[in-house]
Amino acid sequence: MSKIKIEHKIVKYAVARDEPEKEAEAGAIAAAADAAERQSSDSNVIRMHEKLERPEVLIGSTYKVKTPVSDHAMYVTINDIVLNEGTPHEQRRPFEIFINSKNLDHYQWIVALTRIMSAVFRKGGDVTFLVDELKAVFDPRGGYWQPGGKFMPSIIAELGHIVEKHLIGIGLLKPSGPSEDQIRYIEEKRAEFEARGVQKDAFAENTFPEGAQLCNKCNTAAAVLLDGCMTCLNCGYSKCG
Repeated sequence: MSKIKIEHKIVKYAVARDEPEKEAEAGAIAAAADAAERQSSDSNVIRMHEKLERPEVLIGSTYKVKTPVSDHAMYVTINDIVLNEGTPHEQRRPFEIFINSKNLDHYQWIVALTRIMSAVFRKGGDVTFLVDELKAVFDPRGGYWQPGGKFMPSIIAELGHIVEKHLIGIGLLKPSGPSEDQIRYIEEKRAEFEARGVQKDAFAENTFPEGAQLCNKCNTAAAVLLDGCMTCLNCGYSKCG
């Protein structure tokens, strides 16, 4: 190795590197810049919280509830707020709920329940737990049957189904139901059962075969005896697995 004589003053220096090392360093710098840009973008995202002011206009939906335990229908209105409108982070969240009815017997609990639910909506976070909590409420005087053979344990439980339907509509919940394989299995078993022509007492008029009994899982009169085991033609539940 030959010697190199330095005849001028050293003003700066740099470490010589191979080309792959330079490319890796440049890639790391670019990745850091992208991460900083994403963090800056996320910091501008508006999220649901209790201090978020109510806009002058909200969009929403109204659902009619007519039960056999009351002479008057109830109208459930759920209003939504649109966060980050026009951006990739746009999201529709429930903001408030109102229930209107001519039946004054339910006035107190309607006011209390709607105020609490609206407060939970405005608090932010995961509000889908309300669905399971409401659907788990049972009326000590007994529930009622809906058209189609679905059993409702209480008016509050039906309100839970309405909230679930609304959250599915705005994308906060995924639709629940049997898979494609379960649907095919249900159709096969349904055709097999109908071909037998079995006649039993039905709980209510519905779209399922006459003689179907109440399913313990989905509360629908769709359970029939197949191969020695009760099988639900609505959700596919079977005690035999």
